[in-house]
Amino acid sequence: MRLAINLATQPYEDARQFWLRWGSGLAVAAILSLSLLIMTITGWFNARRDHKAIADLRAQIAQRDRTREQAEAFLNRPENRNTRDESQFLNELIERKSLSWTYVLEDLEKVMPTRVHLVSIHPELDEDNQLTLKLVIAGDSRDKALELVRRMEDSRRFAQTYIETEHPAPAQSGDTVEFSIAGIYIPEAASAPTPPPTPATGTKRSNP
Repeated sequence: MRLAINLATQPYEDARQFWLRWGSGLAVAAILSLSLLIMTITGWFNARRDHKAIADLRAQIAQRDRTREQAEAFLNRPENRNTRDESQFLNELIERKSLSWTYVLEDLEKVMPTRVHLVSIHPELDEDNQLTLKLVIAGDSRDKALELVRRMEDSRRFAQTYIETEHPAPAQSGDTVEFSIAGIYIPEAASAPTPPPTPATGTKRSNP
C-alpha cells in the first residue's frame, strides 16, 4: 500500500485566494476611511462657515442694539421727551387704525364756520380710552366759537364738545380771539360700496 506524505518544510498555501480576500477587505476599509475623512473635513468647513455666519449675525445685532440705545438716549433727553411721547401716541393710534388725519380734517371742514380757522390740533386718549381732539381755533368773535361747538355737537363725528379756554389772539395773527376746544372724535366706520344701478330692461326707445 502506498501513502501520500508531504515532506515539504512549508505547507502549500493558495496565495491568490489569500490576497483576494484580504485585498478586498483592505479596499473596503480604505474606502470607509476615505469617506469618514471626507465627511470630517466637510463638517469642519461647514462648522467654520456656520461659526462665521453666527459671528456676523451677532455683530449685526450688537450694532443694532447700540443704534437703538443711542436713539433711546436721544429721545430721553428733556428737550425731546414731548416729541417722543407724541410719536409713541400717534404710532399707537395708527396701529389701531382709529385715526385718519384726512377724515379728521374733512369732518372739521364740514362744521367750521366762516371767519374761523384751525391753528393746531392734538389727539389724545382719555380715561375711557376714547379719542379726544384738542383744537386751537382763532377768529374774530366768540359767537363763531360757540357756533363751531354747536355744529360739532350736531354732527355724528364729535361728542361732548366744549370750550376749555379763551384768550386774545396774538396781534400779528390778524385774529381777535383764540379758543381751545376739546371733543371726542368718532371715526366713521367703513361702509360697503354701493353697487351701480342696473339698467332697466324690457323697454324700447321710440323713434321720434
